[in-house]
Amino acid sequence: MKSLLFGGVHPDGRKELSAAVPLTAMALPAQAAVPLRQHIGAPCKPLVAVGDAVRMGQKIGGGEGLCVPIHAPVSGVVEAIEDRPHPGGGLCPAIIIKNDFLDTPAPCLKPYSHPELLSPEELVSIIHDAGIVGMGGAAFPTDVKAKTGMGRTDTLILNACECEPYITADDALLRSRPGDVLRGLALLARILTPCRTVIGLEDNKPEAAAALREALKDHPGVELKTLPTRYPQGAEKQLIQAATGRQVPPGGLPKDVGCAVFNTATAYAAYRAVYEGIPLIERIVTVTGEGVKQPRNLTVRVGTSFLEVIAAAGGLGNDVWKVLSGGPMMGVAQEDLSVPVTKSANAIVCLSSAQNGESAHPVCIRCGKCLEVCPMRLEPLYLYRYSNAGDADALNRLHLMDCIECGCCAYACPGKLPLVEGFRAGKQALKEGAK
Repeated sequence: MKSLLFGGVHPDGRKELSAAVPLTAMALPAQAAVPLRQHIGAPCKPLVAVGDAVRMGQKIGGGEGLCVPIHAPVSGVVEAIEDRPHPGGGLCPAIIIKNDFLDTPAPCLKPYSHPELLSPEELVSIIHDAGIVGMGGAAFPTDVKAKTGMGRTDTLILNACECEPYITADDALLRSRPGDVLRGLALLARILTPCRTVIGLEDNKPEAAAALREALKDHPGVELKTLPTRYPQGAEKQLIQAATGRQVPPGGLPKDVGCAVFNTATAYAAYRAVYEGIPLIERIVTVTGEGVKQPRNLTVRVGTSFLEVIAAAGGLGNDVWKVLSGGPMMGVAQEDLSVPVTKSANAIVCLSSAQNGESAHPVCIRCGKCLEVCPMRLEPLYLYRYSNAGDADALNRLHLMDCIECGCCAYACPGKLPLVEGFRAGKQALKEGAK
């Protein structure tokens, strides 16, 4: 099948490093550092104090507006509330819990006895109270996306593409829990009442496809759409075009074309919240790359340090160039491995010096490759120049805010320009100017 995706690239997937290893649960951390900033919107405020005893799944942070709560990933005692390094960069207030290793659940953690009787409004409320956010990396509050899509969605799309190189967290989830993912998708469908429900899956995941086809026997009407492997096939706007042929307009949102897109792990989190009564306190993390000794997928509690997760994968090798939160195309390089796993941390990628594609003297050779591969049909070279020049008018005219920071341009650039870094700086400048 021919891809509808404009531009894009075909980087070496390297998914075989972790895909063949069975999904395993990681040992609980002795201490959980739970950041108060884990989603797009207002950060949480602490609902506990130092010295308080907390139970696993207890709400420990919350707020008003565009904000979802955070929960204690383990039971124990609050040791501190202090600034800690954040995988997104900088420092962030975090609630530090000393684990008592009893995993005593909070009294409120109870499955709903008759999920089929819950109204769409009740389901939205449950998803909010469970602290569920987009788990593919965006971390937008799921209840808000679902609520704003009510009455405006004719096509519901499950994003199972996982197009970033190295990452296999969603693949592992689909191979091990396909039925539960589909039950979570059915809950989202009950909220949005779409005419069509589609699963978008790249064709480099045959085992996940087989598991889904078997599970779909219990979910008639849900389509499995296998898509050509091409990055960034799983980007929201590109997936919508591949699944429906519709194009989200510049500055627009999926709901503007009657679509809603949810990540695989997000649907699974909705299932757990309703059918098991468990809030979002753990997730699957791919620990992989040539710089780690035993690449694998681990189920990890939120607040566990990157150091501990890497140790559970055998530790770092002797030749480590860079450690990323996320994949090599859109991930954030880490300078401090004490940072904690957050709700949206789907991968820790440890690269060796052989993957070092940086240049000490980046230069544009005016080849035009960045234009060819940009899936948003932007002009990366000029966006980079005007970002460096601080020309806000030019950046707005060239639609910088439509850039999805996929990294295709930087990947294709033979001059090794740090294009995405420039775009991020330019976006930040535009936001500050708007304020």
